[in-house]
Amino acid sequence: MIGVSETTEPDENAAAAVLTTPQEWRVFLERYGELYVKVRADGEELVDLLDDDQLEVLDQGGRVELWLGEAPAREEALVESEERLGVRFPPSLRGFFLASDGWTRLDAWVDGVHPCDRVLWMRDSDAGGRVTETYDSIPGNEDDVQLFRRCVEIARGEDFWLLDPTDVGPDGEWAAYEFAPKYGNPTKYPSFSALFHSGYESMDEDDDGDEDMG
Repeated sequence: MIGVSETTEPDENAAAAVLTTPQEWRVFLERYGELYVKVRADGEELVDLLDDDQLEVLDQGGRVELWLGEAPAREEALVESEERLGVRFPPSLRGFFLASDGWTRLDAWVDGVHPCDRVLWMRDSDAGGRVTETYDSIPGNEDDVQLFRRCVEIARGEDFWLLDPTDVGPDGEWAAYEFAPKYGNPTKYPSFSALFHSGYESMDEDDDGDEDMG
């Protein structure tokens, strides 16, 4: 069901410090990968992600470090992407790309973060264009449609991760949104960093719950 534009803004998403440097992102993404393997990956996925030695360590309750990202983007590639879109990416997104040019596993209904050369306007992507047209055909979705038309699509799967370059905070960060087309009501975050961190927090809470039950 397509919802009207009542954007939700979870207060807890403002709590985590904004990650802006490649070094900060590298540390966080390494922790993210370790937690993802521990909490989210099923048996079949683990076989694809880990070698035999790593699987044995995991079976024995040990820690497995796994990089789920890509090689860092070159500054030149980042600038080319910015020039193509006519924007300069916010600090947290730039820092992310300079640590990892894309990401392959997320705790969300998205397939992964696009590499910088595949970031595009939501209105120009095949899936984003279809969603925008569908929402535009139903009265009451005008605010959502305007949001879609001005946002950059940073990740997509069943859901979307979007960044709004017209909504800039005092720290230079763009407002970020997690949007599920089948439910509507985009969830707003103060930055790309906060949006990414929300998945880590969700996994961490589930991990704590599993340990409590154990």
